[in-house]
Formats: sequence, C-alpha cells, structure tokens
Amino acid sequence: MKAEGKVIKYGDNIDTDVIIPARYLNTSDPKELAAHCMEDIDKDFAAKHNAGDIMVGGANFGCGSSREHAPLAIKASGISCVIAKDFARIFFRNSINIGLPILECKEASEDIDALDEVEVDFDTGVITNKTKGKTYQAAAFPPFMQQIINSGGLVEYIKNNQ
Repeated sequence: MKAEGKVIKYGDNIDTDVIIPARYLNTSDPKELAAHCMEDIDKDFAAKHNAGDIMVGGANFGCGSSREHAPLAIKASGISCVIAKDFARIFFRNSINIGLPILECKEASEDIDALDEVEVDFDTGVITNKTKGKTYQAAAFPPFMQQIINSGGLVEYIKNNQ
C-alpha cells in the first residue's frame, strides 16, 4: 500500500489538544472533528490541504491526553499518513487502532519541508521526497499491523476476521 501527497509540516510536541481542541470533544463524529483539526495552531488547515496529503511532525507528536479523537480527526480530514521523529506511545497505538498509518523517521521529519511532494510505501517503510529526490527509511509495519490499518482499524479488522 502507498500514499502520496503534499506535506503539511508541524514542529515538536504537537499535543492532542492542538490536534483537536478540547472544546470539540463532545462529539465523536469524524466529519465534525475533521472540520476543527489543528485549528488552534493552523486555522487554515481544513481549507488548505487536500485528501491524501501527508502530515509531518517533529518529536513527541501526539503527546498529551489519551483521547482517540486526535488521530480520528487527522484521519477524517483526509490526511493519508503522519510521519514524525517519534510519537507519544498512546497516540501511536490509538492511530493503529483507528487505521491511521504513522511512521517514525527522524531523518525524514527533519529534512522534509512543507509543500514537498512525498510518497510513502507502507510495505517497505520507504519514504520518497519527490521534490528533493531523496529517500528515507522508516520501519515498515509488521504484516498484522498492516492488516489492521488496511481494514480501517482494529474494530473493522476484528469484524472481518472472526
């Protein structure tokens, strides 16, 4: 499986309150969450990106609370994957559980710039920056995690594999 899109880039310590502000946690509607994704740090986020675009962050992406609303808001906004130096562990697990592909790659996180055109091969973990003509190697997901992501998350995976 592959993803390709333009990059929207953020820095270190993007916490779950920045990804989806607490004032919107009274809903679990993905479309409503997507409409407010990143709005406190990037008020134009919802208007400026296209479905399939790739989010790149720095260190400790998704820190803060354990809410699943944060990766759900990103996924529902149409972002095809998130690349970061590293992720808060609960955000990492929540992302897999809801079917949002995420990759840890320090070199890619540091070198990729906003609006670069990037392709990600989830089977190999290869990240290709088409704008700069560079490749980076992230760890590929094991097959069972790829199946969870490809199913749309853990719940759908379980439904399809009973």
